Amino acid sequence: MPAKTRLYRGALTASIAAVAVAASIGGAEAQTCPVMRKINIGVSVAPPNVVHTSPYVAKALGFFEKRCIDATIVQFEGGQSQTSAVAAAQGSAIVSVSDVSIGRGLKVQQIWALAPRMPQAYVVPGEIKTAADLKGKRLSATGGGVGGFNWRMGRAVLKSAGLAEADAQFIPSPTAGRLPGLIAGQIDGVALHPEDVFLAQQQKSSLRVLTQLADLMPLYMFNAYGASTEWIAKDRPLLRDTIAAMIEANRVIYRDRAKVVPIIMEATTKSKEAVEFAIDSNVKNCVWSVNTGFTDKRTQWSIDNSVENGDIAADKKPSVEQVANVKLAEEAMELAGGKVTIGNCAE
Repeated sequence: MPAKTRLYRGALTASIAAVAVAASIGGAEAQTCPVMRKINIGVSVAPPNVVHTSPYVAKALGFFEKRCIDATIVQFEGGQSQTSAVAAAQGSAIVSVSDVSIGRGLKVQQIWALAPRMPQAYVVPGEIKTAADLKGKRLSATGGGVGGFNWRMGRAVLKSAGLAEADAQFIPSPTAGRLPGLIAGQIDGVALHPEDVFLAQQQKSSLRVLTQLADLMPLYMFNAYGASTEWIAKDRPLLRDTIAAMIEANRVIYRDRAKVVPIIMEATTKSKEAVEFAIDSNVKNCVWSVNTGFTDKRTQWSIDNSVENGDIAADKKPSVEQVANVKLAEEAMELAGGKVTIGNCAE
């Protein structure tokens, strides 16, 4: 048996013992399932970053299974990639959905905010001291190219110094190329998740964090799962129960790091040290949601920001209610045991 398979099965076997007490975490009793309901759950990066691993944790700990859900996790190349958008529109998977997609006419709604706050730092070579120093530099456009997340973040960093996107060169590449490209000097700025910041600085100590993106844009909605409006109308219970399982998973990540580290290592293929660094960073900064993840203020700010930047036409600006199905997320939260606060984290 390959070592990778042994690790996953070992983590799964150890974790299943926790299912018997999962009711105390999530408030739902295990049940005999007349049929297992199938669902595809998208993750925005292949392989996923630590922040994206909630569905892996939910699956390994049996939170889907106890709700009679047979979940298949599907990896996409960027949360705003064309294949991800097609999956959302066709109702073949729940995936990361932005207000921009909705404003541009995609018939979807956000149904739960996996991670409302951004975990990434914008990382640059040591000689770049301020955002103004990025003028004329090569910035990452991984994970969707122009319009993708890294392109948007690079644009925001430039804007903080009064620069426009045309003042730098954006370099498209597969998401997996973010870290190697920075270390090799092929790009001069990239948004990196905490585990990759850890690995980058291990390999090249001169690299530095220019800014934490959550500090630059504290109300930016980072990652919210969405589904087609037709699917929401057709099978609301399945979507609600799926979200409830992932809310349970997020709460375990906050409460029991040791239990989830092997699962997240397997999913991300990252070292234990990098995974633990990322978990600690994400927990400290309340990156993962512990409830619905939604606030009207955050959703409205994100919509307004998209219109201001020209990503959504002003006459197509969606309302908060069009973007976020808060009621569905609240139903899932109640199934997961109701609203909680863990440390300083309450979204």
